[in-house]
Amino acid sequence: MLLGVSLVSSIIVGVIGFMSGRESLKAAAIDQLTTIRELRTGELERVMEGVQTGVALDSRNLSAQTASKAFNAGWAELQDVELTAEEEAELQEFYDEGFIPRLEEATGEDFASGGFVPDSSAGRYLQLHYTAPFDGDYDAAHAVMDAGDGSAWSAARARFHDYFQRIVAASDYEDVLLLDTSGNVVYSAYGGVDLGTNVLDGPYENSLLAGAYRDAIASNTVNTAITTDYERYQPSLGVPSLWIVSPVGNDTTITGALAYQIPMSIVNDALTGDERWKEQGLGDTGEIFVVGRDRLMRSISRMLVEHPDDYVTAVTSNGTPPNVAERIVEVGGTVLLQPIDSISVERALEGATGTNESIGYTGTDGITAYTPVEIDGVDWVAVARIDTSEAFAPVDVFTRNLVISTLAILLAVSLLSMVLAQVFTRPVRRLSDAVRRVAGGDLSVQVPAGSRDEFGDLGNAFNDMSSSLRIKQELIDEQRDENERLLHTLMPETVAKRYRDGEETIAEVHQDVSVIFAELVGFDDYAATLDDEEELAQLNTLMRSFDEAAERAGVEKVRTLRNGYLASSGLIVPRVDNVRRAVDFAVELRSVISRFNAQHEASLELRAGVSSGSVTSGLVGRTSLAYDLWGDAVNLAYRVRGVTGSPGIYVSQAVKDRMLEGARIVSAGTIETASGDETVWRVE
Repeated sequence: MLLGVSLVSSIIVGVIGFMSGRESLKAAAIDQLTTIRELRTGELERVMEGVQTGVALDSRNLSAQTASKAFNAGWAELQDVELTAEEEAELQEFYDEGFIPRLEEATGEDFASGGFVPDSSAGRYLQLHYTAPFDGDYDAAHAVMDAGDGSAWSAARARFHDYFQRIVAASDYEDVLLLDTSGNVVYSAYGGVDLGTNVLDGPYENSLLAGAYRDAIASNTVNTAITTDYERYQPSLGVPSLWIVSPVGNDTTITGALAYQIPMSIVNDALTGDERWKEQGLGDTGEIFVVGRDRLMRSISRMLVEHPDDYVTAVTSNGTPPNVAERIVEVGGTVLLQPIDSISVERALEGATGTNESIGYTGTDGITAYTPVEIDGVDWVAVARIDTSEAFAPVDVFTRNLVISTLAILLAVSLLSMVLAQVFTRPVRRLSDAVRRVAGGDLSVQVPAGSRDEFGDLGNAFNDMSSSLRIKQELIDEQRDENERLLHTLMPETVAKRYRDGEETIAEVHQDVSVIFAELVGFDDYAATLDDEEELAQLNTLMRSFDEAAERAGVEKVRTLRNGYLASSGLIVPRVDNVRRAVDFAVELRSVISRFNAQHEASLELRAGVSSGSVTSGLVGRTSLAYDLWGDAVNLAYRVRGVTGSPGIYVSQAVKDRMLEGARIVSAGTIETASGDETVWRVE
């Protein structure tokens, strides 16, 4: 109690100071984070607006217009050129042995070999001369000015390719495409597999590039610049690509469209300040990233850049699927991979701007500042965050000083409290020791309950509980033994153990097992003279006699049917004489039926089949379990049983070959098996 009073007094003083300091520091950290968010988001918006404006300007300058017309004319001329069979095979080989294996390795998906080859003659011609020869070496393809084939298209490339090379070099674009008004890609700076395809009905008709092309052409103005979100672009081996598309032409005529493939570095550099997070005031853990409507990142993660070895563990602890996290580390990027499902993203996607505290995608607590991003064509939000531990580090210093100042006061009171605690906790320790013994299985334990206070009442209650648990445990043990006996009547002990262990699919393959399929002939006619109770009693009498015969012969019963009996020899206990035992058991069943007929004036007969080979045993069903046997040997035993339709004991060729000499057997017919006709033998 003394300790409690001292603690409460110190805690009240500490909490007041702690909360005051925390709120001040929190406000300062949030203000700084908000400022950084506005700066970086504004920088991204300005950069993207500049790129959009640049694409629109490039698409209507004279060089682009002239190039578009020249490439369109060259394309039209190539439409009349047919490739030879050898050239078609060479182009198909490029896809089958080059591009498609690289695409499947990069994406982990399977692709059809014929789905990428352009349909048009011009497209196949251009890929044969400007794509296939370089087999994925895009820098080498980019450096070629003229394939030397003498075509008008190659002449246009020799004239204008340098112009587009300088555009790519100046802005570090991933690719530059020219498309005609029919959707054909008539030029690619890097000679990718999209060269010569049609974005309206070709292999990439469902891409965001195709949608942006449609919107750009439909706008009918060269001032339009349509921006797409990131997509996994197959010609770039599934690397996320962002496109800006603008019509090519002037105020009177549009001859096509110009498409720039924007590198991810433009977005990343604008947000990260060229990966100089600390210099921007984000400390060791702060960052700013953008997220799309699908809740996936559109920029690089700071942790992935600085601590790739810890990335998988960090993000998977907060719900990112392990295969996604490993893929992120493998490709070295988070765009369209890292999910961000936080309240900050949700609010920003709703159009809100604000701050909050939440758990980040790396699993750490942090403060965040969020806002929508104003870029035409994309639906992104920006989130700036920093770990709470770093943002509020000064609070830890303040808290440490406060704790040290109160320790001296608490020390003296604590010593006195420890002495008093011994007096109060002695009965509790006795109860604690008794509880541990009960937990260890000793249900006979009792504790002294001599005092007449609350501890005495607790001791009496514990003793009553211990006695009750002991009685209940005895009842449970009895019920468990009964259940165990019942389970062993339904299935072998080994199967029962696997069932108790929780296995859902239980099946075992057994080699060299003899199977007996016995059928009662005439029981239905005999049962017609009996009432239901008598019929069941007579059938039980027969089945018990069958069970006793199986036990004497060392045969395992599998299951009982109304007019039949399925058993095996060598299934549970492997036996070298399983064939002899199986045949002896069938003979014994015939004797059992004969005795039954004599006792009850019946005329029942036995029709049995014996086979040997591989079988499978296991549990069948889900809500109503049954132990069963199946396989070739079971099927064969069933089939040889009915080879003539007459009563008797019939064995397969495999059984006959292993029977002892001197047994009286005769041929009973043949049956057709997978390996041919097989003779069936009858045991006399």
